[in-house]
Amino acid sequence: MICQTVKSGFECTLMGKKGCTFVGGQCRPISEKCEGCAKIIVWEGNQYCQIYPDPTARWLMGICPMATHVKREYKETTQKINPLKASKRAARARKK
Repeated sequence: MICQTVKSGFECTLMGKKGCTFVGGQCRPISEKCEGCAKIIVWEGNQYCQIYPDPTARWLMGICPMATHVKREYKETTQKINPLKASKRAARARKK
């Protein structure tokens, strides 16, 4: 539905027949950590996230899942091999 509170005229998934269904009744502006993200829209002088109504809450547990300006580091895990089992497998392979 079309937002009628903060971003009037903008398509919003939180708008219902009785108004904004988000806690507090309106979207909140972005936080400092959101600066540089591609998901930001400027509406009447304020900056809002296109996806989340409260972008500050997305940064509480770490990096925002939709942040386009932050590079995520992935750890490559190597599987530990039990040397006893590895030697038994090698011995079994030699017998065949």
